[in-house]
Parts: sequence; C-alpha cells; structure tokens
Amino acid sequence: MEFTLKRTAQIVAALLLAVAVTQAIYTALYIAEVEVPRQLMWGLEGFIFTLLAAFAGSAMVQARRLHLGWSAIAFSAALNVVQVGVGLTMFGPFFEAAGEVEAFAPAAAAVVAFSFMVYNAAKVLLALAAIVFGLARLGAGAKVLGGLTALIGAVAFVTNALSMALGRDFSGELPLAGGSGVLATVLLALCITGAVRGED
Repeated sequence: MEFTLKRTAQIVAALLLAVAVTQAIYTALYIAEVEVPRQLMWGLEGFIFTLLAAFAGSAMVQARRLHLGWSAIAFSAALNVVQVGVGLTMFGPFFEAAGEVEAFAPAAAAVVAFSFMVYNAAKVLLALAAIVFGLARLGAGAKVLGGLTALIGAVAFVTNALSMALGRDFSGELPLAGGSGVLATVLLALCITGAVRGED
C-alpha cells in the first residue's frame, strides 16, 4: 500500500482526533472522581503519539507547503511520548518514595513539574500547527473553519506558553491551556485533509 500525502494526512487527522478523544475521556473520568486506568489510557496515548510522529514526519517531507505545520505536529508527538513516558514510569515510584520518606517530596514534585513543562511545550507546537493550517484553510476560502482554528490555536499557543513561563496554575482553576489545546487539536484535524487537497 502506497502512503500518498493525502492518505498520510488522513491518518494524521484520525490520530489527532483519537488523541483528543482519549484526553477528553481521561479528563471526564478525573473530574467525576472515577478511578482512571492510567496504564491503559496513557499507554494508548503513547502508542498513538508514536504513530503520529512517524506519519506527520512523513507528511512533512512529502508536502510541497505547510512544512512548519507538519514539523510542529511531528515534534509535538515526540514530546508527548516523553511526557506520557514520564507519567507512566516515574510518577508511581517517586510518589511512593515521597510517601515513605518526606525528603523525596521535592523530587516527586519536580518530576510532575517536568512532565507538565513537556506537556505544555507539546501543546504550544500543536497550537502553532493549528494556526498554520487554520490560516491556510482561511486563505483557501474556508473562512469559518480556518478562522476558528487559527483563533483557537492562537489562544492555545499563548495560554500554554504562559503555563511554561509562569507555571501551570497561572490561570487558577480554569483549564485554559489544556482545554484550548484539546479544542485546537480537534480543529486542526478537521483542517488537515482539506489543506493538502490537490498536492498528490
């Protein structure tokens, strides 16, 4: 089977939607105070992000334009693999050690802070991709989808950059960075296939 740019873009869009769905499910379970199957959810996300890095990287070298957008998606996926990996392999041992020895508490907090720094960096890149593809669709005549994607992408870009600079609690109880990032991801997925039309 040949992976043309169109087919690759469709796969990237599907993977982005899958990531958004898993993050929405995880957030809903967490808010509802339901036991979250972290190994399953984060492991699945890690697998999806691994594939996303490969397919977005492939699209980046196949495409004749929008290379910045494809690059941002690919590197965002790679960062997310790191972030998920930290959560799966390091949260448990560090918090267990912190529970037994109080002196380990700062180390556990540092691991969480690092994980969120990587998370926000990945969201900044996805937001950048949303801006790039949104503006491309806007220029092609899809004014509502393109304009909304670029706008939400800009919001996600700023809020996640502020989270990196000021800490993840900069917006208080409002989940501006994460929420806008997930919404930008969904809109980005909707823009992608139309943006490569006619390039194959």
